[in-house]
Amino acid sequence: MWIEMTLNGKPVAVEAPPDISLLDLLRDYLNLTGTKEGCAVGECGACAVIMDGRLVNSCMVLAPQAHGSEVITIEGVHGPDGGPNDLQQNFIEYGAVQCGICIPGMIMAGEALLMHNPNPSRQEIRMGLAGNLCRCTGYQQIVDAIEATAKGRQKG
Repeated sequence: MWIEMTLNGKPVAVEAPPDISLLDLLRDYLNLTGTKEGCAVGECGACAVIMDGRLVNSCMVLAPQAHGSEVITIEGVHGPDGGPNDLQQNFIEYGAVQCGICIPGMIMAGEALLMHNPNPSRQEIRMGLAGNLCRCTGYQQIVDAIEATAKGRQKG
């Protein structure tokens, strides 16, 4: 079946089986491997993407459900020069990056949170990350990076 969507700001049409996940569509059919498969059952958040303004675990979304949607993956998050954006740079500066499996999902969760709440409290940041698991960094550095990004974006 044909699946058409806006992906990272560009229209895309791809033919794929109707029974695959959005995660598999992204990785195997569109070669966007930044979105990671962690658990494949919606528990870890490594595969998080923003679909129609909402954070979703792409392993739990059937690819046809994305038809007509706007999807943003980690590949669609970058600075104006194509390098890291402010959130990604803060993840680096605050030491919130280690093995890399959870990081795309954490970045997407942070971006989704900041889209809807540009000035979150630390508790709101923790709640925004509640669906994402990290075994390496602990969460303090991740919360710090998102908080610093929110403050930086407030300054303008």
